[in-house]
Amino acid sequence: TRRTLRRLREDAQEWLSSLQLWRGDIHLIEELSSPALFWSTGMFGTGILSYFSFLRFLVMLNLVIFLLMFSFVILPIIIAPYASGNVTYNLDDGSVCSVYPSSARRGLVIFHEHITDLLSGGGFLEQTYLFYGYYKVDSIQFPKVTYNLPLAYLLVTVAYLFLSLIWIVKRSATGFKRNLVQDEDRFQSFCNKIFAGWDFCITNENAARLKRSSLLYELKTDLEEERIKRKIAGRTRKEKCRIYVIRLILNIFVIAALAACFYSIYRATVFSQKAQMKKVIVQGNYLPSIVITLANFITPLLFSVIINYEDYSPAFEIRFTLMRCVFMRLTSIGVLLFSLWSQITKCKEEPCVCGYNHVLYSCWETRVGQEMYKLTIFDFIIIAAVTIFVEFPRKLIVNHCDCGLAKWWGQQEFAIPQNVLEIVYGQTICWIGTFYCPLLPAICTIKYFFIFYIKKVSLINNCRPATRPFRASSSNFFFLGVLLIGLTLACLPVAVSVGQIQCSQACGPFVNYTTSWEVLPRTVSQLPTGVRRFLFALSSEAFAVSFFVITCLAMFYVIALAGAHKRVINQLREQLAMVS
Repeated sequence: TRRTLRRLREDAQEWLSSLQLWRGDIHLIEELSSPALFWSTGMFGTGILSYFSFLRFLVMLNLVIFLLMFSFVILPIIIAPYASGNVTYNLDDGSVCSVYPSSARRGLVIFHEHITDLLSGGGFLEQTYLFYGYYKVDSIQFPKVTYNLPLAYLLVTVAYLFLSLIWIVKRSATGFKRNLVQDEDRFQSFCNKIFAGWDFCITNENAARLKRSSLLYELKTDLEEERIKRKIAGRTRKEKCRIYVIRLILNIFVIAALAACFYSIYRATVFSQKAQMKKVIVQGNYLPSIVITLANFITPLLFSVIINYEDYSPAFEIRFTLMRCVFMRLTSIGVLLFSLWSQITKCKEEPCVCGYNHVLYSCWETRVGQEMYKLTIFDFIIIAAVTIFVEFPRKLIVNHCDCGLAKWWGQQEFAIPQNVLEIVYGQTICWIGTFYCPLLPAICTIKYFFIFYIKKVSLINNCRPATRPFRASSSNFFFLGVLLIGLTLACLPVAVSVGQIQCSQACGPFVNYTTSWEVLPRTVSQLPTGVRRFLFALSSEAFAVSFFVITCLAMFYVIALAGAHKRVINQLREQLAMVS
């Protein structure tokens, strides 16, 4: 019976794996990057497979977030007329704050204006299910139950952020355990590459040449790191002072460049909001997106040049450059939001009559949602345009032009870290924008679906293996670590807007509340006494302190367990060395 159950379970797992998204495409990419052992790299490197698996994970994550928003926010409004539901709307009370002028175009509309609305989220799209302002519903009275839409909206927001955190931590734990096991010293690394690094399944001459080049590069990198370590150990005090002064000057230059980018984003956002009020369509709609995209394109090139003069080891150069790029990309979103909120909360006459600038932003949540929507659309357009108009022509020029410039330019590399930063940047925008644009996860799901095929075609037809391989063992943990940073950044503006900024009184489900968070304590106060006491106990200081202590004890236990496993691994390696 046990054997039969095990066989049934294996058959069920095999059937479920056959339904997995992009199973055939992932298998094709796996063949292009398949390693014989975990320390070797295939034609494109094991990190390539990690990138496409990571992209599939984001598609599934966004699909789940969309299903949450659709099931608990959009679907009740749709089915209410068919389920004898009575929808109660937040009515206009006649005050100045409750006026929400429509941005839909009237009369004869030119075709290109529809395209402009589609790209900017304005016009006919503004007051649809796409944006926050459309959901001006207080409650839905079904025959046997009253559905509190504002409470559902808030709880779904908390739920999708918490679900993302749990899912990312669960996946990163697997990568951390693999890194713990595969962390090898330099001697073992040399032995593995020299004596066990060759993949004897390779039969293609071109693949064998690429494998040989990859192993040669890894050995050169290891030897270069050893040379730099000896060089660092043998530096005189004068040389140390010189290199530290150079690094200080270059880092000051980097900080100045970042500050200039952030100030440009701030000024572009302020100008954009003023231009939109004057109906200057192009500048008003896309100037912040253009500035952010240019900053994200120029600064990585600048950082890659600067790092060459800072005299770091090759491995540290990659990590340090990536962290600078992560900081630039993710902080640019924060600067954009700060610029928007500085305009939203500032009025000519202080304090604001409505608690926010209702003259410029009758529904400020929809305006923030439109900015996140435009960034998402613009990001996809840039990725597709670079692939079509830069990478494909570059491949043709390199293959069919014999001039020295074309040979020097070379074939396009599939830079895994930069590609990962692109999709992490897009996912951070999605997490922030979902509260203001509930259908944004669906748009991001479609966006990543097309990006998968764009990157796959570009990889197979345009790219050569990277000169600096990125291993799968470090890729998975790095990807999820950067994604976790993006999630942390996304939680901050959402938390501030939910708990601190005055809700719009002209649109959305929270018209009757001062802040979005206020719906939760008001709902709790209407619960039965026993349930209310239980929830108050959960939110008390005593429970918080107890939970914190228990969490710390569990964390110390896990750390001690990881240290014990690490010692066992080292002992097993020593025994293997003795056996050899």
